[in-house]
Amino acid sequence: MRLRVSLIAATLIIGIWLATSAWAAPFFFSTGNPDGRLGALSQRPSPGQLETETADDFLLTQTAVIAQATITGLIPLGAPLANISNVEVELYHIFPQDSANPPSGNVPTRVNSPGDVEIDAATRDGSLGTLLFHATLLNGNFSVLNTVGNGIHKIPNQTAGGEGPASGEEVEITITFDPPILLPAGHYFFRPEVLVTGGHFLYLSAPRPIVSPPGTVFAGDLQAWIRNSNLAPDWLRIGTDIIGGATPPTFNMTFSLIGNTIPEAGTPGRANCHGKTVSALARQFGGIHAASSALGYSSVQALQDAITVFCEP
Repeated sequence: MRLRVSLIAATLIIGIWLATSAWAAPFFFSTGNPDGRLGALSQRPSPGQLETETADDFLLTQTAVIAQATITGLIPLGAPLANISNVEVELYHIFPQDSANPPSGNVPTRVNSPGDVEIDAATRDGSLGTLLFHATLLNGNFSVLNTVGNGIHKIPNQTAGGEGPASGEEVEITITFDPPILLPAGHYFFRPEVLVTGGHFLYLSAPRPIVSPPGTVFAGDLQAWIRNSNLAPDWLRIGTDIIGGATPPTFNMTFSLIGNTIPEAGTPGRANCHGKTVSALARQFGGIHAASSALGYSSVQALQDAITVFCEP
């Protein structure tokens, strides 16, 4: 299995952060490399195209600042990388947080799905200047055994089976968040969307269960979910609900996250959250100015603003 650019980048970044401060606590998460089983549509809305969202989960055992992510997917054969014109990232709590409960009943279950709506403070969008992205070609012709994109329906028609095999250019997109995303410990879903001029982005699956190395194994790993704007706010399990079969497959999606943990950060909602978090960062990085620089914030004020939002109940 090929060594990915993202893993090399993570190693270099972690090495730099460790050199910056003896107290730094790097965070790295990965689902591993694409397994060739599935390409799931994950696209921004545009004329004639429904917004379609594919989400997979990750776990934070401590408060963390996420500075960078990578995603891997297919774009059409022969398409230049410049056709990747925008990327947006949203994060979700697990249902029933941020959701109407009881749910609509339009899908088989909402247990272990993403919530109805995203975590507003964690949304980043290239068109708004809150993230930067760079695409790298990994393979000029990569194939998957099945795809899901159009067959996303409410019950009783949810088991559409997928749209069959596909081939395309395998690309890795490196995403830098500006500002970085500060989150408390918890179980989250990561949802990227990509706008490709003249085509689609098929988000590639990774092994489930996660294989280490290169993936980051954790207990409670959930399968990937998908929805489009006709199904929202509900979600369907890509394998169990849509592909189906006697033994339905389940999938992870190929992504990684890079950042730093803040082990002594305050607890959101508590009166001392802001002060405790600032003190923890100052101890960890040797001062709040050093912390803002090491974590990727443009200024101390930008970091202070992030802490204020983080600490809100």
